[in-house]
Formats: sequence, structure tokens, C-alpha cells
Amino acid sequence: MSEKTFNELLTIQIGNEFAASQQYIAIAVWFDGHDLPQLAAHFYRQSVEERNHAMMLVQYSLDRGLPITIPGVPAVQNEFANVVEPVELALAQEKQVTGQIEELFKAARRDGDALGEQAMLWFLKEQVEEVASMSTLRTIAERAKDNLFDIENFVARETIGDGGLDSDAPEAAGGAL
Repeated sequence: MSEKTFNELLTIQIGNEFAASQQYIAIAVWFDGHDLPQLAAHFYRQSVEERNHAMMLVQYSLDRGLPITIPGVPAVQNEFANVVEPVELALAQEKQVTGQIEELFKAARRDGDALGEQAMLWFLKEQVEEVASMSTLRTIAERAKDNLFDIENFVARETIGDGGLDSDAPEAAGGAL
């Protein structure tokens, strides 16, 4: 079995980013339905950020004249046993995305695609922040246990994964939300 090219993995990653966005919407809605507005707002922002990441990859493909197919997304998890479970899912998702971006970088290098390598550097940097902030949120959720006001207060007080674009972020097709 041959390894996938950078361009093949890029199309897959567009779908992965849209899937992450959908999963974050499901998590946000679960928190909203459990009257946890700070956590809900945080995950709604995370959903938009993941959508923006997908659209950045779309814009990159357009700029390079690469063929683009927008893949469908798999079903998301909508039910959780407690507050920690959706945060653990989000952390696992961020770690998975990190591995996917690392594979994209490696494929670009294998393909001799210096522009592809360069494009993935911003995403790798972004993933360090994503995993770190979700790890912190999981720790806080575990410590808070059943005192949901503690985790809500933490999210309201701290800047974790604020969803803002940094000045060197790639352009998103159609503009970032």
C-alpha cells in the first residue's frame, strides 16, 4: 500500500477539520442544555475556530490550484455522562488532529513540497496551543468534580483557546468567522 500524497491528505484534513467543528457544536449544545453557559460559549468558539481551519486549508488549495473536494463528516457524539467526558473527547480530538497535521507535514516533505511544509508549520504551532488549553480545561474539570460553578468561573475568568486569529494565520476561504 502506498502512502498518501500531501494533496490527498490535505483533502482528508479538510474533512477532519469540519468534523471537529461539528463535534464541538455537539459538545457546546450539551453544555448549553445543562445550563453551563461559559463552557457552551467556549465550545461554540472552538467550533468556529475549527471551521476556520478547514477554510484556511480550502484557501490554500485554491491558491495552489489544487483539486478540492469537500468531504462529508461522520456522526458526532451528543451524549455525555458528566462534564469531564466531553472535555476528554475534545482533548483526544485535538491530539488526533495534531497527529494528522504532523502526517501532512511529513507527506509534504516526502513529496518535495516546500510550500506544503511551510503551510503546515502554522497549523503545528496552533496545535500546541490547542492541546495545552484543552489539557488545562480537562484538569480543571476533573478537579471541580460536581462543583460546576468552579469550572464555569474558570472558563469565564481565564483566556483558554479564545478562538481569535493571530496575525500570521493563513487566509480562510470566504473570510474567517
